[in-house]
Amino acid sequence: MYDVTPDQVWVWQKLESIITDLLSQYGYQEIRFPVLEKTDLFHSAIGEVTDVVEKEMFTFETRKGDSISMRPEGTASTVRMVLQNGLIFNDPQKLWYSGPMFRYEKPQKGRNRQFSQVGVEVFGFPGPDVDAELLLMTHKMWQQLGLKNVRLELNTLGTAECRATYREVLIKYFEQHLELLDEEAKKRLHSNPLRILDSKNPAMATVIESAPLIKDYLSTESQQHFKGLCDILDACGLTYQVNPKLVRGLDYYTHNVFEWITDDLGAQGTICAGGRYDRLVEMQGGKATPATGFAMGLDRLVELILEHKLWEPKPQAQVYFIRDKSIADDQVIKLTESIRAAVPGLQMMLHMGQASFKSQFKKADKSGAQFAIIIGEEEFAQQVFAVKALQDRAFGQQQMSYQELLTFLQSQLNINSASNCNT
Repeated sequence: MYDVTPDQVWVWQKLESIITDLLSQYGYQEIRFPVLEKTDLFHSAIGEVTDVVEKEMFTFETRKGDSISMRPEGTASTVRMVLQNGLIFNDPQKLWYSGPMFRYEKPQKGRNRQFSQVGVEVFGFPGPDVDAELLLMTHKMWQQLGLKNVRLELNTLGTAECRATYREVLIKYFEQHLELLDEEAKKRLHSNPLRILDSKNPAMATVIESAPLIKDYLSTESQQHFKGLCDILDACGLTYQVNPKLVRGLDYYTHNVFEWITDDLGAQGTICAGGRYDRLVEMQGGKATPATGFAMGLDRLVELILEHKLWEPKPQAQVYFIRDKSIADDQVIKLTESIRAAVPGLQMMLHMGQASFKSQFKKADKSGAQFAIIIGEEEFAQQVFAVKALQDRAFGQQQMSYQELLTFLQSQLNINSASNCNT
């Protein structure tokens, strides 16, 4: 698990802001649910023989002996929440959440035991149109974040019946090649054989490449559903690659599944993944409800943005207030508070403590502020301010009255706000 220091927090804040705004534009509503859930929820929803349940959950007993787990993902909790709160009895729902998830796995680049996810879950829409909307929305997200080299891979797992038939075919196939399977694959063979297709073991590449494909065992309904998705994406000009070996690690997936992948993060290149889970609500005691969604790892997105310097660092303030050390603290703080009250939203840092003008200018430069407001003892008495541009030499330094200063700051704040909205 990890800390996030100020030199990185600004990236998280901007990333979360962009994602939140985009989800709002598409009509998705935020939900929040606990970090802790009953362990049985994940056993029944995710599946007893998945890596998450078998090896990766942080699980403990309460004082009363109940088994509790820290949430390893958000879909199961969302389904539990919408059922308990009656959110899907009458109306379809477009929901999203954000927060930390926890999995006990080997820490590596882009993967920690605590990781942050944004998840989107949609209930009540049976057609591929909403699947297409999710993919087009995430594509727009990569554009707004400035990400390059991100590709979309698609597959379909068909209905539950298609998947069950394919499961038996895979078992028979891999049983004929047991000597080529590693221990992990042999363990999964009869419990979750589809996960073998997702193995990264190069020694198994050939046997996996020759495995039967699920497309040969799809029902007409499944084929039409997947074709409908591809037709919409083609009409909108969204490029994708059909990957017949793409599977999702959790048992509840049916029909369309997808991953957004980048080659800029090494082996851990998936930054967003999801698909349909039309059976999960019913499995958790609700009525049959079509559902689809995705989750994206914010940690990996932050890592991409920082490594490739996609964004300019956010300055600590727009304005740095430099004052003569002879001016009493109560007087200068009263003055700066009046400026803040007159210019709502102004990001202004007041130098604290006793220091020379030279030292204060160094701090002002380090803060990244655009302007310094400078006031000496005599100027304070006359309420005259010197305003110096720290980033624009052409502006130089100008003297202003108190009212002129307020007008100047208000105009600069409006310009900066408009600029930020267009970025």
